[in-house]
Amino acid sequence: MDSLVTTDWLAGEMVSGDLRIVDASYHLPAAGRDAAAEYEAAHIPGAVFLDLASLVDAAAPVENTLPPPETFARRMGELGIGEHDRIVVYDDSEVKTAARAWFMLRMFGAQRTAILDGGLAKWKAEGRPLSSGRQSPPHARFSAQAAGGRVRSKADLIGNLASGAEQVVDARGAPRFTGEEPETRPGIASGHIPGSLNLPYKQLFDADGTFRDTDGLRGAFAAAGVDLSSPVVTTCGSGVTACVLAFAMHLLGKVDFALYDGSWTEWGADPQTPKATGAT
Repeated sequence: MDSLVTTDWLAGEMVSGDLRIVDASYHLPAAGRDAAAEYEAAHIPGAVFLDLASLVDAAAPVENTLPPPETFARRMGELGIGEHDRIVVYDDSEVKTAARAWFMLRMFGAQRTAILDGGLAKWKAEGRPLSSGRQSPPHARFSAQAAGGRVRSKADLIGNLASGAEQVVDARGAPRFTGEEPETRPGIASGHIPGSLNLPYKQLFDADGTFRDTDGLRGAFAAAGVDLSSPVVTTCGSGVTACVLAFAMHLLGKVDFALYDGSWTEWGADPQTPKATGAT
Protein backbone atom coordinates (compact mmCIF):
# COMPACT_ATOMS: atom_id res chain seq x y z
CA MET A 1 0.00 0.00 0.00
CA ASP A 2 1.34 3.43 -0.93
CA SER A 3 1.57 6.13 1.73
CA LEU A 4 -0.78 8.37 -0.26
CA VAL A 5 -3.88 6.69 -1.70
CA THR A 6 -6.59 7.96 -4.02
CA THR A 7 -10.34 7.96 -3.54
CA ASP A 8 -10.61 5.42 -6.37
CA TRP A 9 -8.21 3.10 -4.59
CA LEU A 10 -10.06 3.39 -1.28
CA ALA A 11 -13.43 2.77 -2.91
CA GLY A 12 -12.08 -0.49 -4.30
CA GLU A 13 -10.46 -1.63 -1.06
CA MET A 14 -13.18 -0.82 1.47
CA VAL A 15 -14.36 -4.43 1.72
CA SER A 16 -10.90 -5.75 2.64
CA GLY A 17 -10.85 -7.34 6.06
CA ASP A 18 -7.51 -5.88 7.11
CA LEU A 19 -8.27 -2.28 6.11
CA ARG A 20 -9.16 0.27 8.79
CA ILE A 21 -10.43 3.73 7.86
CA VAL A 22 -9.93 6.57 10.33
CA ASP A 23 -11.49 10.03 10.37
CA ALA A 24 -8.75 12.19 11.89
CA SER A 25 -10.54 15.53 11.52
CA TYR A 26 -9.72 18.13 14.15
CA HIS A 27 -10.38 21.87 14.01
CA LEU A 28 -8.74 24.84 15.65
CA PRO A 29 -11.05 26.71 18.07
CA ALA A 30 -11.30 29.70 15.72
CA ALA A 31 -12.90 27.51 13.05
CA GLY A 32 -16.06 27.14 15.13
CA ARG A 33 -16.54 23.55 14.00
CA ASP A 34 -17.30 20.35 15.94
CA ALA A 35 -15.32 17.49 14.42
CA ALA A 36 -17.18 14.80 16.37
CA ALA A 37 -20.61 16.10 15.36
CA GLU A 38 -19.53 16.38 11.74
CA TYR A 39 -18.23 12.82 11.81
CA GLU A 40 -21.51 11.51 13.18
CA ALA A 41 -23.42 13.40 10.51
CA ALA A 42 -21.36 12.15 7.57
CA HIS A 43 -18.25 10.03 7.23
CA ILE A 44 -16.73 7.50 4.85
CA PRO A 45 -18.46 4.14 5.42
CA GLY A 46 -16.67 2.05 8.02
CA ALA A 47 -14.55 4.92 9.32
CA VAL A 48 -13.96 5.33 13.06
CA PHE A 49 -13.44 8.72 14.71
CA LEU A 50 -9.94 9.24 16.10
CA ASP A 51 -10.76 12.33 18.24
CA LEU A 52 -7.34 13.96 17.96
CA ALA A 53 -8.40 16.70 20.35
CA SER A 54 -8.33 14.24 23.25
CA LEU A 55 -5.46 12.06 22.02
CA VAL A 56 -2.82 14.02 23.92
CA ASP A 57 -0.61 13.85 26.98
CA ALA A 58 -2.93 15.33 29.61
CA ALA A 59 -0.02 15.74 32.04
CA ALA A 60 2.15 17.78 29.67
CA PRO A 61 2.60 21.52 30.32
CA VAL A 62 2.10 22.30 26.63
CA GLU A 63 -1.21 21.79 24.85
CA ASN A 64 -1.66 19.20 22.12
CA THR A 65 1.39 17.16 23.10
CA LEU A 66 1.81 13.64 21.71
CA PRO A 67 0.25 11.04 24.02
CA PRO A 68 2.23 8.38 25.89
CA PRO A 69 2.46 5.02 24.07
CA GLU A 70 0.02 3.34 26.46
CA THR A 71 -2.60 6.04 25.92
CA PHE A 72 -2.27 5.73 22.17
CA ALA A 73 -2.44 1.92 22.31
CA ARG A 74 -5.60 2.06 24.41
CA ARG A 75 -7.33 4.40 21.96
CA MET A 76 -6.35 2.25 18.98
CA GLY A 77 -7.64 -0.87 20.73
CA GLU A 78 -10.97 0.82 21.42
CA LEU A 79 -11.21 1.73 17.73
CA GLY A 80 -10.51 -1.82 16.62
CA ILE A 81 -7.11 -1.01 15.13
CA GLY A 82 -4.04 -3.23 15.40
CA GLU A 83 -0.52 -2.15 14.56
CA HIS A 84 -0.33 -4.62 11.66
CA ASP A 85 -3.57 -3.50 9.99
CA ARG A 86 -3.62 -1.47 6.83
CA ILE A 87 -4.83 1.97 7.91
CA VAL A 88 -6.09 4.88 5.82
CA VAL A 89 -6.55 8.21 7.58
CA TYR A 90 -8.40 11.23 6.24
CA ASP A 91 -9.66 14.60 7.42
CA ASP A 92 -11.92 17.47 6.50
CA SER A 93 -9.82 20.10 8.23
CA GLU A 94 -8.22 23.35 7.13
CA VAL A 95 -5.06 22.31 8.99
CA LYS A 96 -4.80 18.87 7.32
CA THR A 97 -4.88 16.86 10.51
CA ALA A 98 -4.63 13.47 8.78
CA ALA A 99 -0.89 14.12 8.68
CA ARG A 100 -0.79 14.38 12.48
CA ALA A 101 -2.60 11.04 12.75
CA TRP A 102 -0.25 9.50 10.17
CA PHE A 103 2.77 10.71 12.16
CA MET A 104 1.42 9.25 15.41
CA LEU A 105 0.50 5.90 13.89
CA ARG A 106 3.87 5.49 12.22
CA MET A 107 5.74 6.65 15.30
CA PHE A 108 3.97 4.13 17.52
CA GLY A 109 4.49 1.21 15.16
CA ALA A 110 1.71 1.12 12.53
CA GLN A 111 3.90 1.16 9.45
CA ARG A 112 1.12 0.30 6.97
CA THR A 113 -0.55 3.69 7.28
CA ALA A 114 -1.63 5.94 4.42
CA ILE A 115 -3.35 9.29 3.93
CA LEU A 116 -6.37 9.66 1.64
CA ASP A 117 -5.37 12.29 -0.91
CA GLY A 118 -7.93 15.09 -0.94
CA GLY A 119 -9.63 13.80 2.20
CA LEU A 120 -13.35 13.84 2.85
CA ALA A 121 -13.88 16.92 0.67
CA LYS A 122 -12.74 15.08 -2.45
CA TRP A 123 -14.74 11.98 -1.49
CA LYS A 124 -17.89 14.09 -1.15
CA ALA A 125 -17.22 16.08 -4.32
CA GLU A 126 -17.14 12.81 -6.26
CA GLY A 127 -20.54 11.81 -4.91
CA ARG A 128 -19.24 8.74 -3.11
CA PRO A 129 -21.26 7.04 -0.34
CA LEU A 130 -21.38 8.37 3.22
CA SER A 131 -22.52 6.94 6.54
CA SER A 132 -23.81 8.56 9.72
CA GLY A 133 -23.69 7.68 13.41
CA ARG A 134 -20.78 6.01 15.16
CA GLN A 135 -18.97 2.78 14.44
CA SER A 136 -18.65 0.12 17.19
CA PRO A 137 -15.79 -2.12 16.05
CA PRO A 138 -14.62 -5.13 18.04
CA HIS A 139 -11.72 -4.41 20.36
CA ALA A 140 -8.23 -4.97 18.96
CA ARG A 141 -4.75 -5.22 20.40
CA PHE A 142 -2.28 -2.46 19.50
CA SER A 143 1.28 -2.86 20.79
CA ALA A 144 2.69 0.66 20.72
CA GLN A 145 6.40 1.21 20.27
CA ALA A 146 8.38 4.06 21.79
CA ALA A 147 8.81 7.25 19.79
CA GLY A 148 12.43 6.57 18.85
CA GLY A 149 14.21 9.48 17.19
CA ARG A 150 11.17 11.08 15.59
CA VAL A 151 10.53 13.78 18.21
CA ARG A 152 12.61 16.72 19.41
CA SER A 153 12.30 18.66 22.68
CA LYS A 154 12.83 22.31 23.45
CA ALA A 155 16.22 21.39 24.89
CA ASP A 156 17.13 19.70 21.62
CA LEU A 157 16.19 22.83 19.67
CA ILE A 158 18.18 25.06 22.03
CA GLY A 159 21.20 22.83 21.49
CA ASN A 160 20.64 22.96 17.76
CA LEU A 161 20.93 26.75 17.80
CA ALA A 162 24.64 26.31 18.41
CA SER A 163 25.31 23.12 16.48
CA GLY A 164 23.14 23.73 13.42
CA ALA A 165 23.06 19.97 12.99
CA GLU A 166 19.44 19.97 11.84
CA GLN A 167 17.54 22.41 9.66
CA VAL A 168 14.43 23.74 11.38
CA VAL A 169 11.49 24.28 9.03
CA ASP A 170 8.39 26.14 10.21
CA ALA A 171 5.01 25.27 8.62
CA ARG A 172 3.15 28.39 9.78
CA GLY A 173 2.03 31.07 7.37
CA ALA A 174 4.56 33.79 6.56
CA PRO A 175 2.88 36.59 8.60
CA ARG A 176 3.13 34.51 11.79
CA PHE A 177 6.67 33.41 10.98
CA THR A 178 7.87 36.96 10.43
CA GLY A 179 6.01 38.29 13.46
CA GLU A 180 3.84 40.66 11.42
CA GLU A 181 0.74 38.78 12.59
CA PRO A 182 0.40 38.31 16.38
CA GLU A 183 -0.21 34.90 17.88
CA THR A 184 -3.78 34.20 18.97
CA ARG A 185 -2.81 32.23 22.06
CA PRO A 186 -2.33 34.49 25.11
CA GLY A 187 1.20 34.86 26.41
CA ILE A 188 2.86 33.67 23.19
CA ALA A 189 5.45 35.93 21.60
CA SER A 190 5.52 36.60 17.87
CA GLY A 191 8.24 35.49 15.49
CA HIS A 192 10.18 32.27 14.95
CA ILE A 193 13.07 30.17 16.15
CA PRO A 194 16.31 31.89 15.07
CA GLY A 195 17.81 30.35 11.96
CA SER A 196 14.67 28.48 10.98
CA LEU A 197 13.23 28.37 7.47
CA ASN A 198 9.60 28.98 6.51
CA LEU A 199 7.56 26.64 4.33
CA PRO A 200 3.83 27.25 4.89
CA TYR A 201 2.09 23.89 4.74
CA LYS A 202 -0.55 25.15 2.29
CA GLN A 203 2.14 25.42 -0.38
CA LEU A 204 2.32 21.62 -0.51
CA PHE A 205 -1.21 21.25 -1.90
CA ASP A 206 -2.85 21.82 -5.25
CA ALA A 207 -6.05 23.88 -5.50
CA ASP A 208 -8.26 20.79 -5.10
CA GLY A 209 -6.70 19.89 -1.74
CA THR A 210 -4.57 17.02 -3.03
CA PHE A 211 -0.83 16.91 -2.49
CA ARG A 212 1.36 18.36 -5.21
CA ASP A 213 3.27 15.88 -7.33
CA THR A 214 6.89 14.96 -6.61
CA ASP A 215 8.33 17.82 -8.63
CA GLY A 216 5.96 20.27 -6.98
CA LEU A 217 6.90 19.11 -3.49
CA ARG A 218 10.61 19.22 -4.22
CA GLY A 219 10.19 22.68 -5.71
CA ALA A 220 8.40 23.94 -2.61
CA PHE A 221 11.16 22.74 -0.29
CA ALA A 222 13.84 24.15 -2.58
CA ALA A 223 12.11 27.53 -2.78
CA ALA A 224 12.07 27.66 1.02
CA GLY A 225 15.81 27.02 1.12
CA VAL A 226 15.54 23.49 2.54
CA ASP A 227 18.35 21.08 1.68
CA LEU A 228 16.65 17.68 1.54
CA SER A 229 20.00 15.92 1.74
CA SER A 230 20.41 17.15 5.33
CA PRO A 231 18.38 16.38 8.49
CA VAL A 232 15.24 18.41 9.15
CA VAL A 233 13.14 19.20 12.22
CA THR A 234 9.64 20.48 11.51
CA THR A 235 7.75 22.93 13.69
CA CYS A 236 4.56 25.02 13.53
CA GLY A 237 2.12 26.45 16.08
CA SER A 238 1.32 23.34 18.11
CA GLY A 239 2.77 20.38 16.23
CA VAL A 240 -0.09 19.73 13.80
CA THR A 241 0.77 21.29 10.44
CA ALA A 242 4.44 20.47 11.04
CA CYS A 243 3.37 16.89 10.38
CA VAL A 244 2.27 17.91 6.87
CA LEU A 245 5.88 18.84 6.12
CA ALA A 246 7.01 15.54 7.61
CA PHE A 247 4.60 13.57 5.43
CA ALA A 248 5.66 15.45 2.30
CA MET A 249 9.30 14.60 3.00
CA HIS A 250 8.29 10.98 3.52
CA LEU A 251 6.65 11.04 0.08
CA LEU A 252 9.97 12.25 -1.32
CA GLY A 253 11.80 9.31 0.26
CA LYS A 254 13.41 11.31 3.06
CA VAL A 255 13.85 9.50 6.37
CA ASP A 256 15.99 11.85 8.49
CA PHE A 257 13.27 14.16 9.73
CA ALA A 258 11.77 14.75 13.16
CA LEU A 259 9.02 16.80 14.81
CA TYR A 260 9.42 19.50 17.42
CA ASP A 261 6.17 18.67 19.13
CA GLY A 262 6.03 21.65 21.50
CA SER A 263 6.52 23.94 18.51
CA TRP A 264 5.89 27.67 18.82
CA THR A 265 3.32 27.23 21.60
CA GLU A 266 6.16 26.06 23.84
CA TRP A 267 9.00 28.13 22.41
CA GLY A 268 7.07 31.39 22.18
CA ALA A 269 5.76 31.09 25.75
CA ASP A 270 9.23 30.81 27.28
CA PRO A 271 10.76 34.24 27.98
CA GLN A 272 14.22 32.66 28.03
CA THR A 273 14.21 31.33 24.47
CA PRO A 274 15.55 33.59 21.73
CA LYS A 275 13.08 34.78 19.11
CA ALA A 276 13.62 36.21 15.67
CA THR A 277 11.34 38.33 13.50
CA GLY A 278 11.40 39.16 9.84
CA ALA A 279 11.87 36.80 6.93
CA THR A 280 15.10 35.25 8.22
